Amino acid sequence: MTDSLRRAILSAWVWMAVILLILAWYPLMLVVRLTDRDPVRYRTGRWFRRLGVAMTKVNPFWRIELSGQDLEDPRHPYVVVSNHQSMADIPIISHLPWEMKWVAKTELFALPVIGKLLRLAGDIELERGDRRSGARMIHTAERYLKGRCSVMIFPEGTRSVDGSIGKFTDGAFHLAIRAGVPLLPIAVDGSRNCLPKHSWLFGDPCTIRVRVLPPVPTDGLGPGDIPALREKLRELIAGQVAAWRSSTLSDTLQSSAGNPS
Repeated sequence: MTDSLRRAILSAWVWMAVILLILAWYPLMLVVRLTDRDPVRYRTGRWFRRLGVAMTKVNPFWRIELSGQDLEDPRHPYVVVSNHQSMADIPIISHLPWEMKWVAKTELFALPVIGKLLRLAGDIELERGDRRSGARMIHTAERYLKGRCSVMIFPEGTRSVDGSIGKFTDGAFHLAIRAGVPLLPIAVDGSRNCLPKHSWLFGDPCTIRVRVLPPVPTDGLGPGDIPALREKLRELIAGQVAAWRSSTLSDTLQSSAGNPS
């Protein structure tokens, strides 16, 4: 059997297992949601993240290394920001042992079953480029933060195509300052080739590293501080990725004027 045929067979097996997990999780999530009395659906959200963990467990291509994930109080609210290398980042980051509501693009909410699970978990829909959708996202996210539940945002807005870290948008930083909560940076590396963009085939077996970095306070900051805060978080995350790769900060940061589409 050739390597390409073996990869195709294993990839098909993993996707079949993932589909079966998703279908099995829907009735489970309905039951959990009916018994979840928390206004922010904390327990329901945690069960949805466990689906992400289960999806990685059936995947023989991935090995995940977590570090820095021991928070003193998992219900302390943060605006969590991470670099974004592939769709694999979502189930991988779901291994972190606390709940956070994810800001996700509208297209994901339109997917069969997955969209229903996102809504049951209380994740936040965002139509990119739509100001009214952005305002609704901020309002919903503030409600979760007041309910002592963190909110997760990919500030690059899209996946990196070359592994570099693109420019960050302002939304997460505006939200953190407005809500008066700290930012929690997360660095991810190794996931770009494990699930290549526009391909259903998994890449070579790989190790994906996730590190939760120390929180960054926003006390006393205002809208005028957003640009400096945004770049500080981008460089913190890029610095960790650069350290893993034994490369320089400038090599890790995307130098172009915008993110790749």
